[in-house]
Amino acid sequence: MTAKITVSLPDHLVEHARAAVEEGRAASVSAYVAQALQQKADREPIGDFFEMFDEKWGPPTEEDTAWAREQLDRADREMAEKKAKGLL
Repeated sequence: MTAKITVSLPDHLVEHARAAVEEGRAASVSAYVAQALQQKADREPIGDFFEMFDEKWGPPTEEDTAWAREQLDRADREMAEKKAKGLL
C-alpha cells in the first residue's frame, strides 16, 4: 500500500533526485525519496546504539574521526582498484 503526500524539499535535493531518475539510478522521484526514507528508518536503531556508546564512553574525538575517515578512504580506494581490475 502507498500513500500520496505533498512535501517541500530544497531545490538542490529535488535536482539530485531528478538526476538520479535521468541517470537510471531510480525509477522515479517518488521511488528515490522512498528509498532514502527507508535507508534512514533502517539506520535509526544504529543511532540508538551510538547514543548509548556516547553515554558510556563519550563522543568520538577529532582524532577518532580522522582515523575513521582515513580507513573509509582506504577502503574506497581498494574497492575502486578491484573494480578497475574486474575483480568485482
